Amino acid sequence: MVKVVQSIWWFIVAGLCEIGGGYLVWLWLREKKTALYGLLGVLVLALYGVIPTLQPYFNFGRIYAAYGGWFIVLSLLWGWRVDGKTPDRFDMVGAAICLVGVAVIMYAPRGTR
Repeated sequence: MVKVVQSIWWFIVAGLCEIGGGYLVWLWLREKKTALYGLLGVLVLALYGVIPTLQPYFNFGRIYAAYGGWFIVLSLLWGWRVDGKTPDRFDMVGAAICLVGVAVIMYAPRGTR
């Protein structure tokens, strides 16, 4: 169970870094903020590239596939809390489906093959 909690933690941290870094670049290029936003965004995105290596599991493809589900959920939450765009019921149903997929991909019991 400890590995599952650690895994979820690292998925959330990775998502916040990817979305937050992308958002800073967005603010720089689309909202005409200073280049400091862009530089900070690039640094946070580089940190995002390192975080998946901290996962307690050792399957690159599986980790990145499951991360996609977390990215969807966290993007909707970011849009809601930061941009004020409330997810509708279809967003929430889709996000829940994604998290079910994440659980199956990452945490389903597997044989020792």
